Amino acid sequence: MAESATRTVSRALDLLAAVCDAGGTNLAEAARTTDLSSSTALRLLRTLESSGFVRRDHAGSFRPGLRLVQLGAQALSSESLVSLAEAPLRRLVEATGESCYLSVPHLQGTEQEQCIYLAMEEGTHSIRHASWVGRSFPLAGSAAGAALSGAVGEEGYAVVGQAVESDVTAVAAPIAIPATADSDPQIVAALSVVAPSYRMTSDVVDRTGRLVAAEAEDILQAHTIAA
Repeated sequence: MAESATRTVSRALDLLAAVCDAGGTNLAEAARTTDLSSSTALRLLRTLESSGFVRRDHAGSFRPGLRLVQLGAQALSSESLVSLAEAPLRRLVEATGESCYLSVPHLQGTEQEQCIYLAMEEGTHSIRHASWVGRSFPLAGSAAGAALSGAVGEEGYAVVGQAVESDVTAVAAPIAIPATADSDPQIVAALSVVAPSYRMTSDVVDRTGRLVAAEAEDILQAHTIAA
């Protein structure tokens, strides 16, 4: 009985890994990847779906579910990313005087793709962006969303003005787990500077973007080397 239960758990984890690795997969592909029958794969995927670990999109493909995203965000925020970003956020505020944020993706692969602010360091200007920690905002049309999607320019940052809020400009860069022999780089979060648009001249945007990109690039690379 114990052996059977262990095997079921192992199969379910294999399926969950297949869904996460692909970002989204149909039943036939999931069954093929894990060497399971379609009926077994469907039964286990339905169990994972009922627990929130996977979900189905409008096309019927299986994708990572909200529960998985929540657990991942909790693990990263409590043990890794937030602590790793503390010093970079402080340095960015010291260098720019503007409020700086750490954000992660939420509900990726759905029509309501969003970002969530996990941490921030408040700016020093008398007029500054107030804390949005814990708040979500659309992935599309935001600088952090562009960074999380990898849609950045040659210098490694994205700029969006008056999108999420009027009269506000944001500059963001992706935080990525470095590539290994077995995998490509993986974007897990974004650093962003959020400021009143009247202060964000083209020269200021360029300087800020380079600073944000440099800090974002160093975060997980430094952690990986240290580990």
